[in-house]
Amino acid sequence: EDMDLHELMQSLVSLHSMHEHIDIEYNPVEGPARIYADKTQINRLFTNLLQNAIEAIPENRRGQILINETMENGQISISIRDNGSGIPAEMQSKIFTPNFTTKTSGTGLGLAMSKGIVEQARGDIWFETSEGKGTTFYIRFPLHQPEAI
Repeated sequence: EDMDLHELMQSLVSLHSMHEHIDIEYNPVEGPARIYADKTQINRLFTNLLQNAIEAIPENRRGQILINETMENGQISISIRDNGSGIPAEMQSKIFTPNFTTKTSGTGLGLAMSKGIVEQARGDIWFETSEGKGTTFYIRFPLHQPEAI
């Protein structure tokens, strides 16, 4: 369906801002950010990425999560940066593999599922990480331009 990414992101940011030890900053681009995707799946995607970011932050560190958007060439890019533990080098190549997890609990399906959701919406997902400093996940979707009548 045709959906506004900003509506979804605003509700997820306010939901996840309830964590008392975490500051979330959201910088949307001006105007609408319409994509053509399954709204439930996109909600699942960003819920998973935000949850991962929150869980990556050590208990003794104040969490900083920064969500930025940029728009160019008919695409919208969203980055979600955390100041967590980062992803160890030996695990980076497996991060989108089903049943792989860096956590003590969970199924390891989150990022594999996230990759599938992004690809289904004709998008891309990738990350940059620095051990001990944090990780940034990038998601890029084509903007939806409904045909003019």
